[in-house]
Amino acid sequence: MNLALWIITGVLAAAYFFGGGGKLVLSKQKIAATGHSAAWTEDWSAGAIKAIGAFEVLGALGLVLPAVLDVAPVLVPSAAVGLMIVMVGAAVVRFRRREFKLVVVDFVYLALLAFVLWGRLVAVPFTG
Repeated sequence: MNLALWIITGVLAAAYFFGGGGKLVLSKQKIAATGHSAAWTEDWSAGAIKAIGAFEVLGALGLVLPAVLDVAPVLVPSAAVGLMIVMVGAAVVRFRRREFKLVVVDFVYLALLAFVLWGRLVAVPFTG
């Protein structure tokens, strides 16, 4: 179970780190030009997109660094909750935009984050 949690956490952290990092370094126009899945950027200011990116990068770091460094590993489930809030917001935005296929993807991320949350609070909590 611990290995599965680490693998899923690592994949999620990489996805959020690079996805959020892209939102931080690319302009709103370049993000929108990446394809249909970025059409949501039309509804948000450049500053809001940068803020979302910052939350994603911080969440990604919070999923991994506290456990790896053994400094306040309780922050791992907290980071999972924070990213779950981001994903609920993403799902709401996509649902309102009638992007139902992408809502399913958001729910997959949400489910994986819920697994990490449950795993690190109940199944294999960090102790120390």
